[in-house]
Amino acid sequence: MKAEAALARMSGDVPETSRFPDGAHFRIEIPSIEGPRVLEEVVRAADTEGIAVNRVSQGSGAMLLRESELHEMAELGAAAGIEVSLFVGPREAYDIGAHARSPEGSALAGQLRGLRGLRYAAEDIARAVECGIRSFLIADLGLLALVTEMQRGGELPAELVWKVSVLMAPSNPLALRELERLGASTANIPSDVSVEQLGELRAATALPLDLYVESPDGLGGVVRGDELGDLVTVGAPLYAKFGLRNARMIYPSGAHLVDEARAIAREKVHRAATALEWLARLAPGLVQSEPGAPGLGLPQAAPERVPG
Repeated sequence: MKAEAALARMSGDVPETSRFPDGAHFRIEIPSIEGPRVLEEVVRAADTEGIAVNRVSQGSGAMLLRESELHEMAELGAAAGIEVSLFVGPREAYDIGAHARSPEGSALAGQLRGLRGLRYAAEDIARAVECGIRSFLIADLGLLALVTEMQRGGELPAELVWKVSVLMAPSNPLALRELERLGASTANIPSDVSVEQLGELRAATALPLDLYVESPDGLGGVVRGDELGDLVTVGAPLYAKFGLRNARMIYPSGAHLVDEARAIAREKVHRAATALEWLARLAPGLVQSEPGAPGLGLPQAAPERVPG
């Protein structure tokens, strides 16, 4: 085929690695952890199930949390050795434009509109950083370019983790390498990726990949916990994410949904524990990171500002 020579030129040399910095093959992520009460539920559920959760992510956005709540999430994550990754800013799905809420424009829901949107998003990150958060979900190419430039300029800490959201999931190896070139720390790939396609993505880069082992209905509703060993074997270093099929979408969340969010989070941890049993049965040599492992964007307990 005519593309073969060009693809070979663009592939380049890929560093040989199949591990996280601590030598582990995979980490467990629980997504959609909407605030301190839900994070507390994850910590309790992980203790009950006897498993380690390495990262949680939140989709409503840091902008919807008070600074006291950001501080509390940072403190909870720091104490448990869990990375706390928060979605950024006033994305199109929340903005005044109607396009992102139309059937044809829904794929643009995570993007930012104009320089105004970029400025608000950068300020959202800066505010959360001041409260101790060190990891953020990015769903806009312009924002990824902006925040990495701010790091180079010393305007944001160098250790921040940029987690590319599933709203911008690359479906082919070259797109994944472009995200890495722009400064992505980890990248969410499509939840319905085949094992063969996962291998092609892994061959393109040593960047840690994020993959929904179980995804919510809005992302296809795949349930493949029994495949965890195969997915890690081919995709390591891999963040294995456990969403929940047949659960209501709760963005933007708040106090009116906290009990439902806690129940959903508790079941996600149960799903992860079940998948880990399958992994122990079928691929017992694979290693998970411990809490607080190197490379995690662990939050820092920061002093709260005193008003006035």
